[in-house]
Amino acid sequence: MATVVIGAQWGDEGKGKLVDILCDTVDVCARCQGGNNAGHTIVAEGIEYDFHILPSGLVNPKCLNLIGSGVVVHVPSFFKELQELESKGLKTNGRIFISDRAHVVFDLHQKVDGLEEVQLGAENIGTTRKGIGPCYSAKAARSGVRMAEIFHQEYFEGRLRKLARSYERQFGSLLDYDVEEEIERFRTYRTKLATYVIDAIPLMTSINSSKKRVLVEGANAIMLDIDYGTYPFVTSSNTGIGGVFTGLGLSPFKVETIIGVVKAYTTRVGSGPMPSEQLNEIGEKLQRVGREVGVTTGRKRRCGWLDLVVVKYSAAVNHYTSLNLTKLDILDTFTTLQIATSYSLDAHPLESFPADLSVLQRATVNYTTLPGWETPTTGAKSYYDLPKNARAYVEFIEGFVGVKVKYIGIGPGRENMITR
Repeated sequence: MATVVIGAQWGDEGKGKLVDILCDTVDVCARCQGGNNAGHTIVAEGIEYDFHILPSGLVNPKCLNLIGSGVVVHVPSFFKELQELESKGLKTNGRIFISDRAHVVFDLHQKVDGLEEVQLGAENIGTTRKGIGPCYSAKAARSGVRMAEIFHQEYFEGRLRKLARSYERQFGSLLDYDVEEEIERFRTYRTKLATYVIDAIPLMTSINSSKKRVLVEGANAIMLDIDYGTYPFVTSSNTGIGGVFTGLGLSPFKVETIIGVVKAYTTRVGSGPMPSEQLNEIGEKLQRVGREVGVTTGRKRRCGWLDLVVVKYSAAVNHYTSLNLTKLDILDTFTTLQIATSYSLDAHPLESFPADLSVLQRATVNYTTLPGWETPTTGAKSYYDLPKNARAYVEFIEGFVGVKVKYIGIGPGRENMITR
């Protein structure tokens, strides 16, 4: 059977720790979408690992790991991340594979990403500038390059030169890029990649027809989904449940559990609407105490109160069977807490999270106030070790969203997770 872990807000919810814990119980861990614009940290046996493009299942020495067809892969970053894991004693040989249908992120895409952001000026998306958007754009325009094509040197090099010429016509001298230099690097990568790139369909067929336990590790989060997020301030892939099936070829009949990961407050990196953002001492405190700095970019995250309008909308799209509430301990010192429970426009309640960003910008956020607990939670070993008001906060979320909170994170380590 399969378990899917998906971000329920704007990313950075702390999915990695739950994936790390669950990896001990599965045979396969897979990434289905996104690229190395994702980022999370796992602390295992006192060692801190940063993951971007690689699945977190590599921490489990018995787990097979797959980068699926819906992922876009920056090859130098793939090898760099492998090297960093192995330098910390993590052996990855024979446990990590890339679908030959996955698209290649070139340095060219990263250059273009930066130029496109500059062109947008004040309306920029706030991308990680990792080339993800331009790569998915090329994929949709049928001018991209897939991993399989790397192994056909002449064809591959012709495709990359053609892509470079297209961007040169668009950006002219602003595009500071040498296509021959990148082609030369791939002549080295080609041999190294041979042991990692596979036709993933036979593997997935075998997994679908077997009793192997699969864990799908979502990247980014549903509010950054190209279809269901705050478009255009989104990423370029389907970050919700739909991307699991298109990005992996996993049978929908194999999925048993869909876990939405929800931070106990709200954060966002980059531009775009965030209704519950607190541009005051509350937001500053959440940022400071929560150490809200992006793993991939190093940027400070925008912070605000928990927005259950977002989480309920997220649940309607992704059909969660349970929730993982993370970083509850960050709220330990607050006297009172607010939770966004509805939006209204001109005194009329909005039925759901609106697609129209002009409506969102004009909407009023309505909050419910709950008492804080002002007691450390990190040492709690079970649900009833938590302070009464902390349990009330959890149960309010459950009641509002209509989904059980099964996992509660109260610290950075594996041991700081309560399972109900």
